[in-house]
Amino acid sequence: MTTHLTALVTGSTSGIGAATAQALAREGYRVVVTGRDADRARSVLGAIEADGGEAVFVDGDLTASPDALRELAAACVEAAGGHLDLLVHNAAVCMVETTTSLSDEQLETTLAVNVRAPHVLTAALAPAMVERGRGAIVVIGSWMAEVGHPFVGLYAASKAAEQELARCWAAEFGPRGVRVNTVAPGATRTPINDDSSDVITAMTSGIPARRPGRPEDVAAAVVWLASDASAYVHGTVLEVDGGINATHSS
Repeated sequence: MTTHLTALVTGSTSGIGAATAQALAREGYRVVVTGRDADRARSVLGAIEADGGEAVFVDGDLTASPDALRELAAACVEAAGGHLDLLVHNAAVCMVETTTSLSDEQLETTLAVNVRAPHVLTAALAPAMVERGRGAIVVIGSWMAEVGHPFVGLYAASKAAEQELARCWAAEFGPRGVRVNTVAPGATRTPINDDSSDVITAMTSGIPARRPGRPEDVAAAVVWLASDASAYVHGTVLEVDGGINATHSS
């Protein structure tokens, strides 16, 4: 298979990231899969290759120092074949804690993965896209960035910060050929929230879609935002949330 497009999807060994990597591979991208679990990565790569796609794994810790993140960026470019056409900021941590119960370590980890890593990676990777005059960046945000919560407050705030970064990146890099947008999932069922299945079902039973989100729903939106079909879309937040934000009042 001849692949002309390349993509890096952070946190892509499971859930939304894995579904996005697989969807992009089906569209002809050579996908760089990242994460810290090599076994799960092998499973994702196997699924992509079985479907006729092309992918490679690069181990990466997004809580690392900025210098280490820049080294990770360089390693991903090399693994992709020398350039990246698409960067998907998917990796995130969500601490289910109140403001008073959140530990200092949880605070630092959340900010590192959800805000610092996307900022450092974008700063490292966007200039080459600008130099080529083309490229796309997609941030995976969250419906929680738009409403208040009695818990997961820092996660919601970090996602709001990341979505605002995406708007600013659109203003900064868009005029030079790099489109930046956000996909904001709703209550989406993934492996990391298997133990909250009943809660997610209850949260989505009254929304227009009448079901929880699926990783594939989000992946389809990423594929569209990366494609020429969305060439005039810059700086938007595309809500793929089953209508929860538009219609949910509590």
